[in-house]
Amino acid sequence: MILASASPLPLILSVLAALAYVLPAVLLHRISLRSAHLWVAMAWLLQGLLLAWGLLGDPPHFGFAPALSVTAWLVAAVYAVESLIYPQLPTRWTLSTLGALAVLLAYLFPGSAMPATASVWLPVHLAFGVACYGLFGIAVVHAWFMNHAEKRIRLGKDSQSGLPLLTLERLTYRFMAAGFVLLSATLAVGMLFGEVVYGHAWRWDHKTIFSVLSWLTFAVLLVGRMGFGWRGKRAANVLYMGSVFLLLAYVGSRFVMEIVLGRTP
Repeated sequence: MILASASPLPLILSVLAALAYVLPAVLLHRISLRSAHLWVAMAWLLQGLLLAWGLLGDPPHFGFAPALSVTAWLVAAVYAVESLIYPQLPTRWTLSTLGALAVLLAYLFPGSAMPATASVWLPVHLAFGVACYGLFGIAVVHAWFMNHAEKRIRLGKDSQSGLPLLTLERLTYRFMAAGFVLLSATLAVGMLFGEVVYGHAWRWDHKTIFSVLSWLTFAVLLVGRMGFGWRGKRAANVLYMGSVFLLLAYVGSRFVMEIVLGRTP
């Protein structure tokens, strides 16, 4: 369901943020790297203001599109920090394009209002869940870089990754492991304190089933890497599979409820 805001400010900020993301992607080789970073930083700040507007508003709103926007925002933040630590890491136009799409999608589908009777622990639980999405999103981006670099190396070409392959691999699975810890904590809170957080006990709905499937998939990946030395494309494919399950858990279920069924969860 598309919810129109009474204030034009979210629309203005959304358009400005999307343009600031898109500009360095369109002018990929026509502007300096410093200018591209400045535009992306401006877009990131504007996107942060938009997220704060929705999450801290009266009443606060949340849904599948804001969840995707927060994920893109966290990925951009971590990528910016990594660019300082690893200056050779190139700026990717795909991240800017995805950031612009996430901003516009969140404006069109801001989600539903959180009930006034919701527990004060619900925003904390959502924050852990969204941070979990962000960490796995970052891991997926790095896995894509890693697979792309490995493919080019096999063809005898420059990897174009800006980082050694082993460094990319190490970063990928560090983020994945951190996301697994947060996912475990999120599931544990839902299982043990569901009545306090949600107002009802743990139940096996679509969101829970896909969340548990994603947890099991990531657990298998961790065991496979530590116990059997899984690497390369096989490990990356398991990471992608677990991330799809996780995406279906919240974003997928909310999309069906909000857009397909037109209901407020």
